[in-house]
Amino acid sequence: MRVAADRAGDSLGARANPLLPALFVVLWSTGFISAKYGLPYAPPLKFLLVRFALAAALMTTVALATRAAWPRGVRQVGHVAVAAALVHGVYLGGVFVSIAGGMPAGTSAMLVGLQPILTVVLARMWLGERISALQWLGLGLGLAGVYLVVRHKIALDADPVTLAPIVAALAGISIGTLYQKRFAAQVDLRSGAVVQFTACVLLYAPIVAWLEPAPIAWTPQFAFALGWSVIVLSAGAISLLYWLLRHGAAADVARLFYLVPPVTALMAFGLFGERLDAFALGGMVLIALGVALARRKQHRSGVTDGHRQRPPGMRTLPPESRL
Repeated sequence: MRVAADRAGDSLGARANPLLPALFVVLWSTGFISAKYGLPYAPPLKFLLVRFALAAALMTTVALATRAAWPRGVRQVGHVAVAAALVHGVYLGGVFVSIAGGMPAGTSAMLVGLQPILTVVLARMWLGERISALQWLGLGLGLAGVYLVVRHKIALDADPVTLAPIVAALAGISIGTLYQKRFAAQVDLRSGAVVQFTACVLLYAPIVAWLEPAPIAWTPQFAFALGWSVIVLSAGAISLLYWLLRHGAAADVARLFYLVPPVTALMAFGLFGERLDAFALGGMVLIALGVALARRKQHRSGVTDGHRQRPPGMRTLPPESRL
């Protein structure tokens, strides 16, 4: 019965696949917009602490109401918590601290734009995923396109104090997504989210108490940014990210992050009137081409991306940690 359910879920995932990556990119891109709205009214880590606490409460309600299966044992809970510390704690914390410290959003987007290439390298080394020359070309074109989109917002003389957190964020999201796929892919997304956000609250609470005593200004703008971050980003975009990792190769999911800067630029153009010139539009075309080239093709044997044969020498993983 378990196998039949898994196959049914995989079939549903294959049919929904063209829509869910696009939805993920749109939702994830709004994170930079919500940060722009909310950070003027709260210290960055305190903003995230409140976001994590509310998201944990929301997902606890969802998990209990839908009778979600909970992680089995301390080891599995530990894996979920480690993934949370990397994807939520280090990545979001690094981005928010850098932006709050004055790093231009374009510089932040460009540096985080290295994530697909770093993830592909790590996926090749750690998960044994095979990357073709055409896919490498696509990743290179995507990175060039990201530069064209954000080039006028890049400050090459960035303060090391703001540069260090964004570098940590790059490492956090790259390693964290692979860790999630490697060790926590079989955990129910609803109960897993409860563990992840609770772990982040425990991680952030002492740091915020020590470093950020300044109060939050509870303005309507901050309340909107916080609500959007909890419901759309923490509950929606993160769940989609983990779902995509579960049903596809890590390198395939990583390439989607190239689409975030241009989508964010379009949103900023519409909402804030930010600059969008011919070079940026050309960069978007390059990104689209690069993502298309970097997309993995279906094997002749009919095995889809999410169900590739294991490379020789890779051991079979136990049920709680298999991909």
